[in-house]
Amino acid sequence: MSLVRLKIKGISYSQTQNGAYALILNEVDGDRKLPIVIGAFEAQSIAIALEKEIKPPRPLTHDLFKNFADRFQIFIKQVIIHKLVDGVFYSSIICERDKVEEIIDARTSDAIALALRFDAPIFTYKNILDKAGIFLKFSNKDEEENDDDSIVVDEILQEGETVEIESGASSQGYRELTLEELHKELDKAVANEDYEKAAKIRDEISKRK
Repeated sequence: MSLVRLKIKGISYSQTQNGAYALILNEVDGDRKLPIVIGAFEAQSIAIALEKEIKPPRPLTHDLFKNFADRFQIFIKQVIIHKLVDGVFYSSIICERDKVEEIIDARTSDAIALALRFDAPIFTYKNILDKAGIFLKFSNKDEEENDDDSIVVDEILQEGETVEIESGASSQGYRELTLEELHKELDKAVANEDYEKAAKIRDEISKRK
């Protein structure tokens, strides 16, 4: 079975399903997206890995794993989303130590959070993408405003449907702040380990650059 390389398109939260987040993966050489529902902790961990400028004061679990692996010279070569059963994705982490390769089962959200920290490629099999991949349609207005690829996930959580996407909102309160005030709020959010809030503030700062 042929492998298809994926990249992270965006991550967002559901306004109607409490605690539900969606990670959207995009095939590198195509337009299909693979939506994966993940938990709040994993969503924060992935968001932090994507936001290079946010540095937690203490290592998160996935950061600890990375530090542990580095100390013992364990390298993650790639992550493969290899199975889809009843809407649940299963993944494998391909590791190497002393030129010996090992395969470790993992939740897809954990595997992707680690792949980001090791700069490892993410793959899935073509038959999985054929089964679960969808096309997300953006209106012209959304394409202009959706610079950070933030997306609302409520419709995406309906498996297998082609959906219309709206640009994500929730940072309206930050639009009234100055850049200096935003940076202060960002520092405060990181100090309080509120990484979800920090990511939103970082998005607003990036829009003004």
